[in-house]
Amino acid sequence: MAAIVCNAITKRYGNHQVVHKFDLSVEENEFVVFLGPSGCGKSTILRMLAGLEEISDGELTIAGKVVNDLPPRDRDIAMVFQNYALYPHMSVFGNIAFGLKRLKVSKPEIERRVKEVASLLGLEPYLDRKPAALSGGQQQRVAIARAMIKTPAVFLFDEPLSNLDAKLRNHMRVEIARLHQSLKTTTVYVTHDQLEAMTLADRIVLLKDGLIEQLGTPREIYENPLTKFVASFIGTPPMNFIDMTVNPDGSSFVLSNGDSKLVVTGNRYNLQGHKTVTVGIRPAHLEVASSTTNTNILSGTVDLIEYLGNEALINFSWGGVEIGALLDSDECPQLKEPCRLTVDEKHIHIFDKESERSLIRPALQT
Repeated sequence: MAAIVCNAITKRYGNHQVVHKFDLSVEENEFVVFLGPSGCGKSTILRMLAGLEEISDGELTIAGKVVNDLPPRDRDIAMVFQNYALYPHMSVFGNIAFGLKRLKVSKPEIERRVKEVASLLGLEPYLDRKPAALSGGQQQRVAIARAMIKTPAVFLFDEPLSNLDAKLRNHMRVEIARLHQSLKTTTVYVTHDQLEAMTLADRIVLLKDGLIEQLGTPREIYENPLTKFVASFIGTPPMNFIDMTVNPDGSSFVLSNGDSKLVVTGNRYNLQGHKTVTVGIRPAHLEVASSTTNTNILSGTVDLIEYLGNEALINFSWGGVEIGALLDSDECPQLKEPCRLTVDEKHIHIFDKESERSLIRPALQT
């Protein structure tokens, strides 16, 4: 039985609809991440799951029970917010224990459960401190501990790491992943950070304008983006895009933009009837071409180098478009030097100009 089922969930504010017939089943113990840009509806959906926003239409079930009209306290969920929402006058112990005290749990049981969760999150040395005496990461752990101690059926996280600096975000992301592995609690996590989504999720729900743009594992979404929007949103550095004309050539197609050309086989892409398309290539899929390679060459003069340690991101102009390529540092050309790169056809994405849907034949999306 699925832990959460959203059946055509809709949200309207007056005449303005922000979530459109949202359908999703989250399995027990699954970690699902809602990902998307600001305003896409991800936090609104999470707040409907929590009971903090009214559902305009549709049906929501949690653990097999319809909860549309249930208040948050009766939904067997716990939520961790972006701003921690800790009580400043209470100690860490008091903040963690607050929910249990409201439920009239006995003092010995509260002591046992607080110590247990504090040990799991490394908070034992701080139980007597006030939140103001803690770092941002420690405060976020207190907020997570307060949610955990209720042993809910579902955890809801609303951009919990966005207020932390980069180093703390990385540290807390690892802690949340380990926590989920140990607790195996069904989790729905909202973020606009694709790195968090890719590293934490069992499945990603990528949203755009209140609709699901693509649903799948991180690998499925990275390797087989169904639209140009998905391809542009997932992956660092971002995918290169260039508009090209389509010319049939026997069993293949020649894609061109001025003197820039790529050749692709006809059985991989549904290109019949298309005159212009958008080609996408990830920087990590460009490689230095050997002297004997003459097909699918991208060449130009390096005009920018970003040194990243083991790798370097170079930029050059090809077909009138700025192209980024992620190369091993020892293969990186110098600034203002020519570069000659190639790409394997299996890493070439092609999108319809109008619908922006992928033109890779579905059977070949592996």
